[in-house]
Amino acid sequence: MTTAPTSRRRARTTASLVSLGALLATSATVLSAAPATAAETLLSQGKTATASSTEGAGYAASAAVDGDLTGTRWASQWSDDQWLQVDLGASANISRVVLNWEGAYGKAYDVQLSDNGTDWRTVRSVTSGDGGTDELTVSGTGRYVRLQGVTRATGYGYSLWEFRVYGDGGTTPPGPGGAVRVTGSQGNWRLTVGGQPYTVKGVTWGPALADAGRHMPAVKSLGVNTVRTWGTDAASKPLLDAAAAQGVRVINGFWLQPGGGPGSGGCVDYVTDTTYKNTMLTEFAKWVDTYKSHPATLMWNVGNESVLGLQNCYGGAELEAQRNAYTTFVNDVAKKIHSIDPDHPVTSTDAWTGAWPYYKRNAPDLDLYAMNSYGDVCGVRQDWIDGGYTKPYIITEGGPAGEWEVPDDANGVPDEPTDVQKADGYTKAWGCVTGHQGVALGATLFHYGLEHDFGGVWFNLVPDGLKRLSYYAVKKAYTGSTAGDNTPPVITGMTVSPASAAPAGREFTVRADLRDPDGDPITPRIYLSGNYANGDKRLLDASWRSTGNGTFAVTAPEKLGVWKVYIQAEDGHGNAGIESRSVKVVAPPVAGTNIALGKPTTASSFQASYGDCPCPAANATDGNPSTRWASDWSDPQWIRVDLGSVRSFSRLQLVWDPAYARAYDVQVSDDGSTWRTIHTTSDGNGDVDTVEAGATARYVRLQLTARGTGWGYSLHELGVYS
Repeated sequence: MTTAPTSRRRARTTASLVSLGALLATSATVLSAAPATAAETLLSQGKTATASSTEGAGYAASAAVDGDLTGTRWASQWSDDQWLQVDLGASANISRVVLNWEGAYGKAYDVQLSDNGTDWRTVRSVTSGDGGTDELTVSGTGRYVRLQGVTRATGYGYSLWEFRVYGDGGTTPPGPGGAVRVTGSQGNWRLTVGGQPYTVKGVTWGPALADAGRHMPAVKSLGVNTVRTWGTDAASKPLLDAAAAQGVRVINGFWLQPGGGPGSGGCVDYVTDTTYKNTMLTEFAKWVDTYKSHPATLMWNVGNESVLGLQNCYGGAELEAQRNAYTTFVNDVAKKIHSIDPDHPVTSTDAWTGAWPYYKRNAPDLDLYAMNSYGDVCGVRQDWIDGGYTKPYIITEGGPAGEWEVPDDANGVPDEPTDVQKADGYTKAWGCVTGHQGVALGATLFHYGLEHDFGGVWFNLVPDGLKRLSYYAVKKAYTGSTAGDNTPPVITGMTVSPASAAPAGREFTVRADLRDPDGDPITPRIYLSGNYANGDKRLLDASWRSTGNGTFAVTAPEKLGVWKVYIQAEDGHGNAGIESRSVKVVAPPVAGTNIALGKPTTASSFQASYGDCPCPAANATDGNPSTRWASDWSDPQWIRVDLGSVRSFSRLQLVWDPAYARAYDVQVSDDGSTWRTIHTTSDGNGDVDTVEAGATARYVRLQLTARGTGWGYSLHELGVYS
């Protein structure tokens, strides 16, 4: 771990939070500092709601404050005098109430406020409601807000999709109180909050910040006391407020370039770029001043993986100078933060323990170190011992082995761990942290994210809101038990056949054993991801059919390359097991003999030295799907093969590189001079074209007239079949 890797495949998952380089990132946008705005705050979401009655168990009062505008609702019994109220947790200045009615709406009703939940005062009355969405301006202060029904508009009761209360937030209910300190001495440190010991039991935060109130209760139920972010700005307040309401603390991150390992976000010259450094210092100071007194703030985290990431921007002596300058700047930030907020520690995260000597030398004002580590998390302890460090640390990302840490499978792509292995990865990570007593002060494990895509399946505890084995592993680590929980299906023995030669557009076989430990009925789903084939990290619904006994016939994509195929087994209780394997999609076999194989092939042009080139015309008829012919980047172009003598054939197969032809003619000739057209295409889409056009001729030519991309034309194979 003490030698910087020359390349590092990393994963990212959240649209608003950046950490892992290429895997989950997918899809990632760094939280950048934005100007502060005096916008009102949504106060009611995720708070405690009660009602005079419900229509049934599926229509609880809490459904009106869960943030779901179309899926869940409160519904009362069928009489006029009904009410719904929400406890904001503390007194607040109320400015607006928004009611999203279902079809059973209130014709007449009052909006009321209370300080104690007993004595009510009406701040707005409606006498001619017409359903839909009622947006009501109100003015008043209170802890409790009530909708008091007077007259129904229908024969049903009252029914609300959502009851939203807005205001200035008033006094946010306090979380664990008091200053946060790193106390103790060498090898016997601890974190304290208000003088009480505090072990970080955390997760990295993935959902939208505006939805924090909806998700934070579920995070709290994991035994989590801390969440980590990568950026802090005006948008952070809903997260901090929601965390404080649940007694959860936040590690507030500040993003510095280049972060995330592979230098994401651009390269900064920390030796000379004083403008960037001054801008960041000013920006960070603003948000420290804004949130230093917020009850959810636990500590400040400056930068993410930048010491490692600088190797993607610089080399040699310059890299060394940049790493020293970067860590010196981190120290400047730490000193500035301490001058504004002496009551919360400052740390800085990297993904390589080789970064710690730089911090040791240049950043003495950090209160503790922080490390992102996955498969080798247990090695952090030994590296700390070997380095002779004099500060404790926390693990700011950890979990199962990442894409950059596992061996490649038979198709040459990282072999993703199974659900069982991933769950074990979280258990192992927490064991390594707690095993370094007096030095490792806790962890925020990666990742409480909702993305249901390539990276989300690899790392998220709740992709698409479904709880994984990993979710329960974290819960057991933090609470000590999952007794009584309904747990996910377990998938074992997943295989794909043929794994390395699935014909495009045709069926291949997937098999696995699907078992639910609670005996629940299992609903299987099959997905495909083109992450390795075309860079698309989404999980796409596959075309598949069950053939019984855990066996499925799945239709391969048309796009050639290595794909991931996923089995998702759901139990109807919000849990899922997910397993994946790779499958290599190849050109479908063609009946007959390829009479163009190895024959003389010429072209109008070829690329001599671009990317993987030279790419001469002969590459298109060499029988090797890994080589290609590539033309100049202009129209028109042509490629032709001399069959050696007049031959009869019935079809062609064209295996395109991504630089394909949108329009082309297939032409034949007996003498190489006079040509006749036997097939014309004007709407080509690349991948594999099987041309069912026969002729008798010596020469076959593709006359290429319109490119499908900005590049030239490129063919892996031009097959002519007799």
